Amino acid sequence: MSEKQIPSNEAMKEKVIEQLQTIYDPELPVNIYDLGLIYDVECKTDEATKLKVCIVTMTLTSATCSMSEIIVDLVSSLNHRIEFLENVEVNLVFDPPWDQNKMSDAAKLEMGFL
Repeated sequence: MSEKQIPSNEAMKEKVIEQLQTIYDPELPVNIYDLGLIYDVECKTDEATKLKVCIVTMTLTSATCSMSEIIVDLVSSLNHRIEFLENVEVNLVFDPPWDQNKMSDAAKLEMGFL
């Protein structure tokens, strides 16, 4: 293990959000975080390994999204890109359903809604 200090749960959450902002819906020019697909990120410490485990609660633009598997796989593989992150569990929900109001202002501007 690296001699670097393992980040706090809040710091790990910030790192996960930074990485989520690099994942784009293949059909839209907006990242999944600004698109409003991420409802929650919760990080905690695994007592056995002392590494972080994060649960990402997210949705998709529709239940029939053709890119759903790709997007979920990209989110669940974040542990390969973030030091001290042991596992990412994706909690895929469709309630509440996604709508354009969940988008950030930057995403709305990019999509021409502002």
